[in-house]
Amino acid sequence: MRGAFSLAAALLVLAGCGYSDRDDSHKVNGSVHIVAGRAPVEAKTVNGGIDIDANANVTAATTVNGGVHLGAHATANSLTTVNGSITLDADARATGSVESVNGAFTLREGSEVGGSLENVNGNIELNSAHVTGGIKTVNGSMDITGNSRVEHGILVKRGSTDLVQFGNDVPRIVIGPGATVEGELRFERVVQLYVSDRATIGPVVGATAIRFSGDAPPS
Repeated sequence: MRGAFSLAAALLVLAGCGYSDRDDSHKVNGSVHIVAGRAPVEAKTVNGGIDIDANANVTAATTVNGGVHLGAHATANSLTTVNGSITLDADARATGSVESVNGAFTLREGSEVGGSLENVNGNIELNSAHVTGGIKTVNGSMDITGNSRVEHGILVKRGSTDLVQFGNDVPRIVIGPGATVEGELRFERVVQLYVSDRATIGPVVGATAIRFSGDAPPS
């Protein structure tokens, strides 16, 4: 997540220097809205969300305090925020990485991430989505459902202040029926790992997979 922190520092410096809006795609304070039919631009703000309409295209979307929403069939090279969630609607595509420090990820049916999907805090939900570059988190729970496919595995990293974990502090990782995770599933901290008997996964390191039948594991 060093790239996200560098982004935050750079944008905040611009804000402090009196950086002003170049057009409606570049702001310091306020949300950015990208409509379909315009040439691809970089959408950037410091304090505000970024909403990219269905069928619209951007080169990148970056913010510090705010969420990012990529509409159905829209495309972007990368999506980055520090404090905010990121959502990809049906058949949306990010060709590169998707990153948040403190924020959830929601990938809807047919959406695709061509790079890695990375956060520190926030739930990760894939519903018949495709992630090419693997998933990395520290504290995020995961729900990978439908015919979702994750390449290059899953990594749940040990946090710098990771001491003793109790109850809700333990990430819950669910690989549902029909889902595929290719590559290693590596866990550097305690997790609850549930894997459907109709899912396909690679080798598991650092956890014991609890197999379940039916649509979902026990709550």
